[in-house]
Amino acid sequence: MLDNVIGWVKKLTEAGVSIIALAVVVQIIFGSQAAFLPGDVIARLTDIIMGLGSANLVGLIAVGLLYKIFTK
Repeated sequence: MLDNVIGWVKKLTEAGVSIIALAVVVQIIFGSQAAFLPGDVIARLTDIIMGLGSANLVGLIAVGLLYKIFTK
């Protein structure tokens, strides 16, 4: 049962990362005013990265944890 839940979570995470990557590519091609994107995806990602960078050690730990999660 737990293995099924973990498998679904992994698949949903992979799908989410793929959708974000697709949104970034679409925004690069069509610009931030693409009618089918819900806002400025690249600006949101930049804000998240800047927030992690300004958090110093906590941001570094968070990046390390995210890396560990996504490379499993």
